[in-house]
Amino acid sequence: MLINCIAYQDGKRLAEVQPTEIHRYLAMPGCFVWVALLERDPEALEQMQAQFGLHPLAVEDAKNGHQRPKIEDYGDSLFVVLHLLEQDGEGLRVGEVDIFAGPNYILTIRSRAERGFQAVRARCEGEPELLRLGSGYVLYALIDAVVDRYFPLLDAIETELEGIEDRIFAGSSPRENVEALYGLKQKLGVFRHAVAPLLEAVNNLYGARAPRICTDMKDYFRDISDHLQRLNQTIESIRDTIATAIAVNLSMISLQENETMKRLAAYGALVAVPTMIAGIYGMNFHNMPELGWKYGYVLTMGIMVGVDVYLFHRLRMAKWL
Repeated sequence: MLINCIAYQDGKRLAEVQPTEIHRYLAMPGCFVWVALLERDPEALEQMQAQFGLHPLAVEDAKNGHQRPKIEDYGDSLFVVLHLLEQDGEGLRVGEVDIFAGPNYILTIRSRAERGFQAVRARCEGEPELLRLGSGYVLYALIDAVVDRYFPLLDAIETELEGIEDRIFAGSSPRENVEALYGLKQKLGVFRHAVAPLLEAVNNLYGARAPRICTDMKDYFRDISDHLQRLNQTIESIRDTIATAIAVNLSMISLQENETMKRLAAYGALVAVPTMIAGIYGMNFHNMPELGWKYGYVLTMGIMVGVDVYLFHRLRMAKWL
């Protein structure tokens, strides 16, 4: 579905364009066309391929979708794939935006994502001195917007992790804690798949062999690279914290088991003394001392109770009970 098809000239919005008239505006000096599509439509892609002269391999990737983040250089044009991450209940929904960038055009195809790029278009139109640089600036603005959307989602994961850490030491269910930690680990894996390949690809946009459409925007793409490095470092830091939290949670489980074993051993000791005394006097030998003694029963019960009270007191002081 076509969202926008707008022509710009010398950094200013020129007109809304019908898809069949795109080639006319591409021929105008200082003019470029920005087209935004929603979801993949093979017919629309073929129409755009005819208008812009898109590389067939890039068009094939856009038709198939589900690509890893990448930036491919086809001479005068670039094909960019970015992952769009959005909160979906307790998980993350992974969308995708494919960007075709040429000397005088930008084509975006957004799929499986609710949030669009209207704010990016408004930002670009509000900076005509940069928009005058053409498609290179629009490409920067689109990548920058996608990367900026990662930060609040990653902050939410950090906040969730802090809450789980508090629950670990508050005595909550160890099983629930482990499940929550592995859930965060899965979310972090989604982030890594979005950030790590993109960091490597963006580094090629401002180096000595930067594509021609990015020549005037090297400093801006270097700034995106810095943001991606921050994200990557944060991801690695959270991964280490999650691994530590899992180890601590397992240690807490072991401590709880040790406490349980200590209590069981203490109660076993309290039962063992009366059992031993009762066992001695339950042997039924004829010639046993105290069997005919008048106060034997009372004394035996007193000894049992006294020893158990003493043991209970000592075990309580040792914090076994």
